[in-house]
Order: sequence, then C-alpha cells, then structure tokens
Amino acid sequence: MPLHTLSRVGLPILAVALIVAACGDITPTLAPSDASADVQLLAKVPARPTGTGIGLIGAKTQRTAQPVEYHGGPVISTTSHVYFIWYGSWAGSTTPPILTDLASSLGGSSYFDAITRYRNAAGTPLPNAVQYNGSIYDSYSQGASLANYHIAMIVGNAIISGSLPPDPDGIYVVFTSADVDETSGFGTQYCGFRSTTSVNGMMIKTVFVGHPDRVPTKCKPQTVGPNGNASADAMATVLVNEIFNTILDPEFTGWYDKFGFEPADKCAWSFGKTYRTPNGARANIALGGRNYLLQELWVPDAGGFCTLDHGAVL
Repeated sequence: MPLHTLSRVGLPILAVALIVAACGDITPTLAPSDASADVQLLAKVPARPTGTGIGLIGAKTQRTAQPVEYHGGPVISTTSHVYFIWYGSWAGSTTPPILTDLASSLGGSSYFDAITRYRNAAGTPLPNAVQYNGSIYDSYSQGASLANYHIAMIVGNAIISGSLPPDPDGIYVVFTSADVDETSGFGTQYCGFRSTTSVNGMMIKTVFVGHPDRVPTKCKPQTVGPNGNASADAMATVLVNEIFNTILDPEFTGWYDKFGFEPADKCAWSFGKTYRTPNGARANIALGGRNYLLQELWVPDAGGFCTLDHGAVL
C-alpha cells in the first residue's frame, strides 16, 4: 500500500512514446553519461552536465573555482511536485518516513531559500516551493539488478498504470532497497543521478537514489545518523542535491559551470558547520521536527559560494 493515496480522477491511462529501440517501451531521452568521474568532467571544456555530478564521498576535485552560468534552457519556475517510488523491499524500514518528512519540509525552508537566487529566462527569481505529492511501492518490477534505463522504466510504468499522475512539474524519485544493485555506476561513479524520460510526449524528470549500505565508504558520510538510520540520513543529502539540480537544470541546458557541474554538485558532501545530536551523530539542519546532515547549497552571488543559509550571509 502507498504511504499516501493519490487521486486518479480524470487521469488517462497513458501510452508511452517509443523513443529508441530498447528493452521495453520506456527509455531515457537524456541519460546520464558513464563518463562522470570528476577527472573526466574536468578534461572537457566546456562540458554539459551528465546528471551524475554528485560523485562519491571524497572523490570531488576543486569544484568551487568556477561560477555557474545560465545557459538559457528551461528551469522549474513554479512549485516542484515530488513523488517517491520505494523500489524493492522496505518492510519495517524507518527510511520512508524520514525522507518523506524531509521532502514535506524542504519547500519554504531557510535552507532551500538558496533557490531564489537563481532566475529563469525572463529574469524572474525562482520560488522556494517544493511540495511532496505522495508515494508508491514497487516490488521488484524490473528485478534486483538495474541499469540506469530501468529507472525510467520504473517511473514510466508507474505513470502508465495510474499509480502516479503525469506531472510536467513533477520530480519522480526512485529509492532502491539494500538488496537491489544498480550497475551503471552506483558506488563507482555516483551515489545518485537524475535524467529524463518521455511519457506520451511529456518530458518526465526522474531521480535515482541508491541504498548506501551497498557502498558505505562511498555514499554514507557517517555510521550513526541523526534519525537513528544512517542509510536514510545519507540518502537525504543525495535527495536534496538531485531536487535542487532538477529545478535549476531539468533538461541539462539551464544552470551549470563550464566543467558541467550543476549548482548543488559544487557543494556535494560539503556540510559546513555541524552540531551533535543526542545519539552522537552529526547534523546541520533541523526541518520538520527532525535533524538532518544535508550538503550545503551553491549561491551564485558574488562569484558563488556554498552555504546552509543564504539569508544569513548575504
């Protein structure tokens, strides 16, 4: 059963546009590149984003020397609607409520207010508006070993079935349980990625967040999390990174620097000033009655910098 029941009134059963010949009806239109390591990105000047720029813990090179620039493409200028798909086995896990609380508290927070420092093609500042719109569970519909195109299949099938609505302002996030492998670069190049797929001609924005228990030294910044679930707390910072970048660069033609790093990628795994929670974990943000350890976000003012609260430093 889903955590939240979504209204299906008036939602047609969609046909999926066939983009290229692939293993199924749904394929990414903008898939992450496998060449996503920092050294490979830095070798390409100028570079386009790959959707995998978050990288791994400790793997980043100097990302903050270059400013981000607007390249004229679309951004999400309205409220972003976040949908979760819990893929695999999540019975008894505290991860869904921890990350649901985060998504429900992100919009309007002083932490996420950094998004308002960016503008769309008309020069209008973007709103600090993220809305959690519900979730569903998927019990291994694509098996327990996934490539990146399977993420598009999982999201597309959820929309086709009517389990989730087609939403042009939606960000569809697939979380995988610890027994699910992702073979396109998870744990070797990135801890999460984002891409797009086409469903009945509508561009759908997808996000993948892998389970850090599979690669704890690469994707889990601490062994004790502020919410008592170190894996969920590690997934939280990946989730924020991908939401921030999706809003600012949904079609990989918006905001990024000359090396292809999108705004949140420039501060990946940088946490700023932290404090200790009662269980000894590090945290830096309190949202929705919980403590989280979330990455800093890039503000483009004055050449650009990473911060946890742009209002406190401007």
